[in-house]
Amino acid sequence: MSTEDSFISHLVELRDRLIRALLAVGVVFIVLFLYPGASTIYDLLAQPMLATLPPGTRMIATGVITPFMVPVKVTMLAAFVVALPVVLYQAWAFVAPGLYMHEKKLALPLIVSSTLLFIMGMSFCYFFVFKTVFHFIATFAPQSITPAPDIEAYLNFVMTMFLAFGITFEVPIAVILLVKTGVVTVEKLAAARGYVVVGAFVIAAVVTPPDVVSQFMLAVPLCVLFELGLLVSRFIKKKETEERAIVEKN
Repeated sequence: MSTEDSFISHLVELRDRLIRALLAVGVVFIVLFLYPGASTIYDLLAQPMLATLPPGTRMIATGVITPFMVPVKVTMLAAFVVALPVVLYQAWAFVAPGLYMHEKKLALPLIVSSTLLFIMGMSFCYFFVFKTVFHFIATFAPQSITPAPDIEAYLNFVMTMFLAFGITFEVPIAVILLVKTGVVTVEKLAAARGYVVVGAFVIAAVVTPPDVVSQFMLAVPLCVLFELGLLVSRFIKKKETEERAIVEKN
């Protein structure tokens, strides 16, 4: 097979993998749209905010088609999260033939763990961060003000926070990869702990709302997860050293 034919065959396979991933997301979207429905899914997403609003207060929609489009966007987000294992499997199936055996053994656990960590980050944000941050903001609202958040602004806020916490929970994977590939040693990362702490609070100040609570609740998990990554990396390196010693001994 010529180089051109090989390149075209890879493009065809990439197209097929993308179509399958999109079909998976589309099928889940249709199912969620029919049951429990886009409105119900948005109500579930809005629950942390609604719980802190005064009794009888609702969120508002300032756009003409916003009451329709925002729940649809939320349903698409939910469909992507539910179909994420299929999407990642298609990505894995596309790159797997070009990997060595030891790379395959590393790649699959990393894909699974990174998926779980991202979902854990979103869950931590929804169940703990939103409740705490919205309650903190509500306690500072003047009595002369009746909060009525716009649903589109709320969706943008939620998606930003989900992305921030999802990526934050990927820190252990990043640390393990850096050590595993030899880019940096565990000792050097541990020595840079102070810079990591400062960087964590700087990142939190940039990506979260301008309140101390949300910044603190992003920066602290980031630091803790960095330490977790160091702990796992030490364990992996120790295991590799022991295995190498056994092989050399035999």
